[in-house]
Amino acid sequence: MSVEKVQIVEKILDANDQMALENQQVFDQEGILAINIMASPGAGKTSLILRTIEGLSPQYKIAVIEGDTAPVTIDADKVNARGIPVTQINTGGDCHLDALMVRKGMQSLNLKGIDLVIIENVGNLVCPAAFKLGSHNNVVVASIPEGDDKPYKYPNIYRGIQCLVLNKTDLLPYVDFNLDYFKQGIRMLNPTADILPLSSKTGEGMDAWLAWLRARIGEKKHAAK
Repeated sequence: MSVEKVQIVEKILDANDQMALENQQVFDQEGILAINIMASPGAGKTSLILRTIEGLSPQYKIAVIEGDTAPVTIDADKVNARGIPVTQINTGGDCHLDALMVRKGMQSLNLKGIDLVIIENVGNLVCPAAFKLGSHNNVVVASIPEGDDKPYKYPNIYRGIQCLVLNKTDLLPYVDFNLDYFKQGIRMLNPTADILPLSSKTGEGMDAWLAWLRARIGEKKHAAK
């Protein structure tokens, strides 16, 4: 990459970071916790979100921003069917959401009275790591069928997260997955990230994830007072 290209990339990221900061200020003003959920395709982001809605919606008001590379509304329709406000962001083929896209999603939602905004990023373990969105917490959803080597192959996305959800633990008896090796890879990159194994299919482990979210929603509400 030439010096000129490097400077252009830096300007793009600087502009994105500024808008991400403005997005977060809007969330802060409304007392909203915003989380950015990232994962590879098929890891179970949407199924985790639906389980989260099921577990938290009796207590909190939730809204969802769905990112997708194609103009299909499959995931957004599933969220909408649960009676949750949702907006779909079509990235036009880009492999990530950026702060401007999230801003547009925020503008299409009524954020008054919302406690939690879940941003479902595009399924990718590379591009989303470089773009801040304005979320307070970044979460990566990994899954047992993906293998235990993902932290070693895609290190950047694990460095800036606060929580790692290891999904599809119900498949552990059937898949050659070394849990200690996987956790070691995460710890080398991010010693402080919480690691929460669960199955969004069976519900096992969901209580720990919901408790993690409740704690952060509570912190955000306390800070907004």
